[in-house]
Amino acid sequence: MSLGKYLSSRVFVAQMVAALVLIAVLAFAFFHWITFITHHGDEITVPNLSNLTPEQIEDKLSDLDLDYEIIDTVDYNPAFQKLTIVQQEPTAGSKVKGGRTIYVKLNAATFTMVAVPDLIEKTYRQAVPTLKSIGLLEGEITYVPYIGKDMVRKMMMNGKEIKPGTKVLKSSKIDLVLGDGKVVFDSTEIDSLLQEENQVDTLTNAE
Repeated sequence: MSLGKYLSSRVFVAQMVAALVLIAVLAFAFFHWITFITHHGDEITVPNLSNLTPEQIEDKLSDLDLDYEIIDTVDYNPAFQKLTIVQQEPTAGSKVKGGRTIYVKLNAATFTMVAVPDLIEKTYRQAVPTLKSIGLLEGEITYVPYIGKDMVRKMMMNGKEIKPGTKVLKSSKIDLVLGDGKVVFDSTEIDSLLQEENQVDTLTNAE
């Protein structure tokens, strides 16, 4: 049989159809296998991990075929429990594939220590932003006689004067003693001035 007759024969056509069907079946099986292996289309909703301990999230994520990694410990936030999750990526509600790692940040066990800045002779407007920039809070404001209005004369904490450089916990309240802008002379200075004035009067009268 010539090649031309063979290519147009029913036998060849049947073989071609069978080959195409086999290829289609194999392709279908292959793509289903790939889908199964890669979890293609199998999306998982990331749970909210806030305020959970590492032990708690490990149990929660393992049931969902998810993993986690602690990437940092952040400054203590009183809105969260100690040593619990405060941030996560991807965020809660995100859709991910199985096997995905969730990156989390842990709340510290307590506030860190910071050094009290030198605010003496600084104005109130300068002092408050300086305190806030390092995590300290403005406490009670009191005034004392001093020519420099709103100038810091002392820094207090729990009723005691504190010096610049003193280590305190972040979020501590620092009380400020400010000048009231009034000129006040010390009694000894007034007595000295009066004595000098009397001496001048005495010398003048003697002449």
